[in-house]
Amino acid sequence: MPVLAKGDQYIFCQNLEDVAEFVGLQGTAHTPLAPEILVEKWAIVLSAAERCIRQIPAGRLNERAIENRPRSIRQLGHHIFRIAEAFLEVAAEGAEYSLAAVNFQPKEEACTNAGEIAAYGDRVIERLKGWWAKLEDKSCRQNVKAFYGAPSLHRLLERSTWHSAQHARQLIAVLERLGIDPAARLSPADLAGLPLPEGLWE
Repeated sequence: MPVLAKGDQYIFCQNLEDVAEFVGLQGTAHTPLAPEILVEKWAIVLSAAERCIRQIPAGRLNERAIENRPRSIRQLGHHIFRIAEAFLEVAAEGAEYSLAAVNFQPKEEACTNAGEIAAYGDRVIERLKGWWAKLEDKSCRQNVKAFYGAPSLHRLLERSTWHSAQHARQLIAVLERLGIDPAARLSPADLAGLPLPEGLWE
């Protein structure tokens, strides 16, 4: 958990706007995309991930996605969609956004193959689209509970969108490393406006 301390004060480094204010700067100059654009981009990201996870050979799912990190390809694929499910638990059910919720891993008997992970992804995508279609106040200005403070739903939507996008980029890189041509890719236009890390595995 990244934390920034100044004297006897500290802040969780999960929201760069909060960090900028904490150190005395006038914001980061980053303007989040409108909620409707974020939802559109998120659906593109999740759909790309759903197509790509189907391509992972059964015998490779439990290999590490990257050698020096203890997360399997199976766990990475599930996590991409779990990020969205955790967001929806906040947005639609009023739950608190917690690390435990977003990092929840499937039980050994669940999502055991690529088809099951993709089916889980399909359900999450449909739920995201359904939530947005029925949402009355699409400004997403209301504050929500999160482990790092009380961000607006808009800010959590942005955070969740780029979080899924970063891991989808990693999944595509895994396919390439396995010598498999990805069934879907994310173009610069798909990712434009999202505050993604520069590095692929950051």
